[in-house]
Amino acid sequence: MKIQYFADTDTVYLRLNEKPVFETKDLDENTVIDIDARGNLVAITIEHAKERADISNFVYEQIAVPATVAK
Repeated sequence: MKIQYFADTDTVYLRLNEKPVFETKDLDENTVIDIDARGNLVAITIEHAKERADISNFVYEQIAVPATVAK
């Protein structure tokens, strides 16, 4: 996963995987999603990010899988 913030356009781009984008769809006037040929989500673009999300407080947290659940 790759997350980019473009300050000049106040845009957040979340690339979830490296699959080729087959189609781009407008979710609303400020959100665009990219999907692959099988309909799976590839990326999300969020315009006006400062207004729509608390990007100044971005936190990434990976939660460990309990040993009893691990495969």
